[in-house]
Amino acid sequence: MPASLLPMFLKLEGRSCLVVGAGPIAASKISSLIESGARVTVVAPWASDELRRLADEGKFRWLARAYEDRDLDGVFLVIAATSDGTVNRAVFLESQRLGILCNAVDDPPHCDFYFPAVVRRGDLQIAISTAGQSPALAQRLRRELEEVFDESAGDWVSDLGRRRREILATYAASEERKQWLVELAYSERPGLKRADARSGEVETGPVEAREVES
Repeated sequence: MPASLLPMFLKLEGRSCLVVGAGPIAASKISSLIESGARVTVVAPWASDELRRLADEGKFRWLARAYEDRDLDGVFLVIAATSDGTVNRAVFLESQRLGILCNAVDDPPHCDFYFPAVVRRGDLQIAISTAGQSPALAQRLRRELEEVFDESAGDWVSDLGRRRREILATYAASEERKQWLVELAYSERPGLKRADARSGEVETGPVEAREVES
């Protein structure tokens, strides 16, 4: 039985990331890396008009040629997203030799990590993975969660963060402060329903929760 995956949210701001390929699938990965603040380089002989525009605007560096192993020099993370499995595999093998994290799109055996389906609502992000078993299921669950967490969820999380900072500034570390933080996290948000898995009833408060002090 394979080892379980380690779920995490990775900070890529300022880190050098490489995308090999510039097709439709690569384009979505490029956009995600740009949004994360990574320093993105794209290697591909061809790119769409939209990607060319982003490159012209300085959003990423485009090397208009075929991939070469030297492109991995100094790279933190690489995505192989060409339509040629041989090229993707070559990128993966070289990244393994250099100790660089690699994702070969639609090729789970040649991936150090997977891209989850993500629900984004401001600072609230919910990532869903099936470890490559069924990306379609991950997308289905994403759509269902998007119906539960509407666009106001981002504002709700931002408000919780502001109020949390106020509590941390007001109360010294104590059981009382932990209780305030727990109650804050379980404060009601209009439109959000959380179903109790055992009874099917809407859950309105915490059963047991702790705010970890850090």
